[in-house]
Amino acid sequence: MAEDQFPGWHGTTIIGVRKGGEVVIAGDGQVSLGQTVIKGTARKVRKLSPGGYDVVAGFAGSTADAFTLLERLEVKLEATPGQLARASVELAKDWRTDKYLQKLEAMLIVTDGEDLFVITGAGDVLEPEHDVTAIGSGGNFALAAARGMMDSDRDAETIARDAMAIAADICVYTNGRLTVERIAK
Repeated sequence: MAEDQFPGWHGTTIIGVRKGGEVVIAGDGQVSLGQTVIKGTARKVRKLSPGGYDVVAGFAGSTADAFTLLERLEVKLEATPGQLARASVELAKDWRTDKYLQKLEAMLIVTDGEDLFVITGAGDVLEPEHDVTAIGSGGNFALAAARGMMDSDRDAETIARDAMAIAADICVYTNGRLTVERIAK
């Protein structure tokens, strides 16, 4: 079911926060169709370990499309172990130029505990300027909340959880059922 077939499909907020030598990616569990919550416990943040190299990824958009992209990212990481930036750029190039991949509707936040990137189908590999990034329906709410907390004494996980709670209070397509993965370098 492509999002263009169901224009009322909404759901998800994913946030990545880098602070104090660690990176946390958190995502809510809600998937909605129009005004109806279809599922409240979806898991949109995953740990990948291609060749023993740990990477955490969160996705927004079509689940099947995101899984396809995550599989492709794993292949890129196996080909370039320890080089998340290079693997991300290679994935973005393929995504932008491959006719099959161009139809995929998803966005990714990825980290290896050091680098933090947003990867889009437009060929973008974006590194946040302020050590926080967010995607999805409530992404802008979570991003604003987290940016406001970055100068506090909160750690990365607390900032991510608190920002997601604020997004869930504002965005009807975001809930408080979080999956949180932490990784440090």
